[in-house]
Amino acid sequence: MGRANKAQYKTMKIIRFADRVLEYSFYLLFLLIPLLFTNDTSELFEFNKMWGTFALTITIACAWVVKMIAQKRFYLQRTPLDIPILLFLSSQIISTIFSLDTHTSLWGYYSRFNGGLLSTVSYILVYYAFVSNFIGQGAKMVKKLLSLGLISGTIVALWGLPSHFGYDPTCFLFRGNFDVSCWTVDFQPKLRIFSTLGQPNWLAAYLAILMPLALAMTISNLKSQPRLNRGQISSKFSILKFLKNNLVASGYFLVAFLFLLAILYTKSQSGFLGLIAALLLFTSLPIYQEARKGKKFSNILKAKETKILLAPLLIFLLIVFFVGSPIEKLNQFTYQGLQEKSANEKTEDRSAQTSIPALELNITGSGEIRSIVWKGALDIFTHYPVFGSGVETFAYAYYKYRPMEHNITSEWNYLYNKAHNEYLNYLATTGILGLGSYLFMIGSFLYLTLKHLSSNIYNLKNNKSSIIDNKYYIYVALLAGYVSILVTNFFGFSVVVINIYFFLIPAFVLAALGLIDANSVMVYPKSSASEKIKLSNLQRFSVAAAAITALYLLLTLFRFWTADKAYYMGVNLDRGGQYQQAYSFLVNAVQDRGDEPVFQDELALNNAVLAASLISLRELRPATESAQDEPVINALLQNATALSDKVTAQHPNNIVFWKSRVRLFYSLSQVDETYLPKALDAIKKASALAPTDATISYNLGILEGQSGDIDAAIKTLENTVILRPSYRDARFGLALFYHQKAVNEKGRVIDEVMQQKAIEQMKYILSKIDPNDEQAKNALKSWNAE
Repeated sequence: MGRANKAQYKTMKIIRFADRVLEYSFYLLFLLIPLLFTNDTSELFEFNKMWGTFALTITIACAWVVKMIAQKRFYLQRTPLDIPILLFLSSQIISTIFSLDTHTSLWGYYSRFNGGLLSTVSYILVYYAFVSNFIGQGAKMVKKLLSLGLISGTIVALWGLPSHFGYDPTCFLFRGNFDVSCWTVDFQPKLRIFSTLGQPNWLAAYLAILMPLALAMTISNLKSQPRLNRGQISSKFSILKFLKNNLVASGYFLVAFLFLLAILYTKSQSGFLGLIAALLLFTSLPIYQEARKGKKFSNILKAKETKILLAPLLIFLLIVFFVGSPIEKLNQFTYQGLQEKSANEKTEDRSAQTSIPALELNITGSGEIRSIVWKGALDIFTHYPVFGSGVETFAYAYYKYRPMEHNITSEWNYLYNKAHNEYLNYLATTGILGLGSYLFMIGSFLYLTLKHLSSNIYNLKNNKSSIIDNKYYIYVALLAGYVSILVTNFFGFSVVVINIYFFLIPAFVLAALGLIDANSVMVYPKSSASEKIKLSNLQRFSVAAAAITALYLLLTLFRFWTADKAYYMGVNLDRGGQYQQAYSFLVNAVQDRGDEPVFQDELALNNAVLAASLISLRELRPATESAQDEPVINALLQNATALSDKVTAQHPNNIVFWKSRVRLFYSLSQVDETYLPKALDAIKKASALAPTDATISYNLGILEGQSGDIDAAIKTLENTVILRPSYRDARFGLALFYHQKAVNEKGRVIDEVMQQKAIEQMKYILSKIDPNDEQAKNALKSWNAE
């Protein structure tokens, strides 16, 4: 082999290797990401899926860059969605720049990460990597990726279904027990399965995307099977093909059945509605296309294609009838609902005679809570109309504009980091620019696809390749899956796996339908050198630099991942009161990722508690030992204060850090009263950021009272019980301050009005909140006011 041929061979080898890396990275994206989770990170599911996506994105980008360097040309495939995507990306960048918290907007809310600017860039980069590198084999590549998507979805469904019956593979994997004992009472898969997605709604949304695809595969194999007449019965080939198609169709239908069963066991209303929307589109669009050809509706229904299309849906309706629906109002028409109705009618008289008052759980419906959160999201938008509060800063902005009625729900003390409506979330955090570009991107894809399917349904001249026989159903299935995302996002928010499909389904459909012009490519230089020319020294250096950069980024991701594991261990030990053991883990977390304020915040609190503990032991230990502790105490105090100062200064709008600062200085104030004013200053700042939060208002009132300002404490707590009338601790504290105001130093009542107010608060607790409250009873008894 000549020198020129060897050089050409090496160049081609690099290009082929880059192509192989690109191909298998996309395979892993659809096969592996839905399955990723661990038990030793701060968030078991989403964190690992996001980190896996980041790692694959870096790998894809590196392979693409290396390929372009080897080819001596930089290229980017143009698509019909370029302008909408560019507008959307620009809105996210601008919103990040003007964000309430740039760090959060860049990385995403800690423990979620999906939705941050980096995640959006990753999804868009993957979109362009696909269309730029696989447009020549678009349909073939789409078929492989969709097949892997179905395989991964099947594994996810099979992993989750046993947990409905009390046998969770996750518990067996992590603890060796094939049961559900590894989950808390509030997180029971026997009630709502979540499999490897981590949350029932996310699992249902994911499977709702895939189910139309499984049905499309079923229908396509049934339609393409040969008709066996008498002359073909003896044909071995025809019989084998007939059996093969039926077997394959049965397999895909079984997969669709598993998806439906899993969705029903999630009891996710949003996922079920998304599935209904997807199936309605999947069945109605082909029938509509037949009607457009002038066929009578009765003839359309009699056609073989329509029967094949509707048969699985009728079977699914039967399954829903026997299994039940996540939507409670529909369950009255299911088998169980009809049985219960019949049983209730037979036992109505007997029940009336022996009825027992039902225990009132006071659990607020999810619909009511959503409406309150949505109201708060709209209020955020009115204050940040153009660019929003900042990408992924809903948790901070919502505190400031949270409706007062949120305090009277059962989730009154929950932290909401999402609007539970993707569209309102974009409106609140990225303003009209963000939501407008997001909707423009969605609308552009739907318009292009529906227009093409409507006008070229049976004559796809622009598409020379084919996914499978009867490929039209695959296109409609992808479109239906995309619509299911739009529906589930309306009642919730997207996660990593959902966003992967959200950005890549348009790429798949546009590529498979031939709506991307392969000749419309941004290339530099336009007259590039041939691939046959050997690599120059500059190319070799550039390839090495790209590989080293990718390796550095991957190692950085790994270091961040291990830092999170250390942080998770430290947090758990802190929550268990083992602050000394937690210290080393938190120090390691901060050392491995020093730019993460969440780690610094937790370490600051840990140091404060350790310092307070050592100070409290001074009087119990010999003077010599106490003196030896002084340098340690001073170092802990200095580090705790410095870290808290740094975190709150750099992230002044993060309410979580201000609440931590309150805890920090309050812990120290228990051993040194000089820290109490700092705790009071911190809670005042927190109250300014969250004026309608009942818990913060309560803590402000208590700290004001402990600081000696009884009048301010009374005023604050009076406001607290307005915010949440059933707040027992607030009423109890208010009663004590009323009483303190009512008596003199000798304990004699000198203000009857204040004393009466104190008595009224205690009686309110006993009459409206808890009739068995011993502290309230004892207080009234000590006041001679029983």
